[in-house]
Amino acid sequence: MEPLNEYIGDIPNLSGRESQLQEVVAGGRERVRLAERGGIDFGSIRAATAIALHQHQPLIPAGGDDLRTADLISNLQYMMENQHIGDNHNAPTFVWCYKRMGEFIPQLIGEGKSPRCMLEYSGTLLHGLRKMGEDHVIDALRTITCNPDYDWAVEWLGMPWGHAVAPSTPVQDYRLHVRAFQHHFAALFGWEALERVRGFSPSEMALPNHPDVAYEFVKTLVDCGFQWVLVQEHTVQQAENGRHPERPHLPHRLVCTNSAGETASIIAIVKTQGSDTKLVAQMQPWYEAQGLARVELAGHSVPPLVTQIADGENGGVMMNEFPAKFMEVVRAASQSATPLMNVSEYLELLFGLGVQETDLPVIQPLFQDRIWARIQPGDGPEKLAQTIEDLKKEDGQFHMEGGSWTSDLSWVKGYENVLGPMEEASALFNEKVLRPGCSTDDARYRNALCHLMASQTSCYRYWGQGLWTDYGREICRRVTDIIQHDFA
Repeated sequence: MEPLNEYIGDIPNLSGRESQLQEVVAGGRERVRLAERGGIDFGSIRAATAIALHQHQPLIPAGGDDLRTADLISNLQYMMENQHIGDNHNAPTFVWCYKRMGEFIPQLIGEGKSPRCMLEYSGTLLHGLRKMGEDHVIDALRTITCNPDYDWAVEWLGMPWGHAVAPSTPVQDYRLHVRAFQHHFAALFGWEALERVRGFSPSEMALPNHPDVAYEFVKTLVDCGFQWVLVQEHTVQQAENGRHPERPHLPHRLVCTNSAGETASIIAIVKTQGSDTKLVAQMQPWYEAQGLARVELAGHSVPPLVTQIADGENGGVMMNEFPAKFMEVVRAASQSATPLMNVSEYLELLFGLGVQETDLPVIQPLFQDRIWARIQPGDGPEKLAQTIEDLKKEDGQFHMEGGSWTSDLSWVKGYENVLGPMEEASALFNEKVLRPGCSTDDARYRNALCHLMASQTSCYRYWGQGLWTDYGREICRRVTDIIQHDFA
C-alpha cells in the first residue's frame, strides 16, 4: 500500500484515506502475530506486568503577544522558549522523556534482556515535536516501532488525536479524533506499524457512563478496529452485581447498551487505582505481580496481568527515578516467572490457550445498573433522559459525566464558558462540513478538522478558569472563523 505523506501543506495527514485504514486495521490481527518473538512461556509463568506511558502536550495560541493572532504552537515549544517562567525549565527534560524509551529498549535488547512498554502519544504532541524541529525524538521512536529487532518489545496504543475527553466530546467528533490518530500514526510510522495498534487508551482515563454515549464510544473503537480498551478500576462495575471488578488482573468484557436496545462490546483491561505516576516510575506493578499466582478462567490456568499507565514525563519521580528503576526491573524480570508483557501479546497467548472472549467477566460503566433497574433497553432516549433526571434528584452523587482517573474532577461543572464555544464549533462543523459530505481529502476539511480537534483538548478544562480556558475559547473561535470563511 502506498505510504502516506506525514504533512499535506502545514497540516498533519489526518484524513482522506479512511478505506485504506479500514483494510489495514481489519486485516492486521490476522496477518501479524505479536507473541511469536516475545519468547514468553505462557504456560509456566506465574504472573505478568504491563506498563504504559502516556505522553501529551496541547497546542496553544501562544506564538505571539496577541491571543487572537498568535500562532498555534505546542505548549512544549512555549515552555522551551520561556524557561524562566514557573516549571518551564523542565522543557528540555520533557523532550528527553519523550525520546528515552527509544534509547532504553535497544540497550536492554542488546544486553539480551526482554523489555516491554506500551506507548501512548497524542497527535498534538507528535505534531508539536515535528514543528519544533525535535526530529531526533521521532527518529528514536521510529527505530523501536519499525525496526524488527526492537518492535516486538513496544506496543503503541491508539487515542483521540487531540486528547479529547470521551464523555463530554460530541460522539461524531470523537470518532474523527480516533481516525485522525490512525492516519497520523500511519503517516509517521507506516501501515505495517498501524497493524499492531490494537489497544486504545482514553484520554484522562475518561469512560462515558451515559448509556447512549458509552455505546457510541465502544462502537467507535470496534468500528475503528481496536481489540481492547484500558479502563480505570473505579469507573466500571460488574454487570451481574454492580460491584467494582473483583478480579481486576484479568481481562474483562465491556458491554454497553443504548436506549434503542443496541449493544456493543470490547475487551477491557483494568488499570488499578493508585498514585499512577509513582506506581509506574517505581515499577510497583511488577512487585505486585511477584505476589500473585496463576488463577482459573473458564477452565484454564492463566497468569494474572497487573496493568498500569502513567504520564511519562510529569513529576520528579517519573523524570528522575523511572529510568534506573525501569532498567533494574527489566533486567530482573527477563526470563523470570513474572515477566513484563504488553497487553496485546498477553491476549494473543491467553486466547491461544482456548479461552474465548465470551468467557471474560462482563463489566459496564458506573451507575448503569441503577438505570437498567428502572427501564429496559429499547425504551428510547426520552424515557432514559427522564430516568436520569429522577435519579439525579434522588441522589446527589449520581451523575452521567463519566468517570476518569480521578473522581474529584468534573470535565463539565464550571466550564460552561468553554463547553459552549466547543459545542457551537462542533455543531457548525457538523452542519457545514460533515452533512454536505465534504471530501475528507479536501485541504479545507483537514484544516478545519485539525483546529476542531485541537479545541477539544482536555487541558482547557483541567487547570481551572483563567488563561487555559481563554486558550480553549480562542481556538474555538478560530474553528468557527475557518468554517465560515472556507465553507460559506
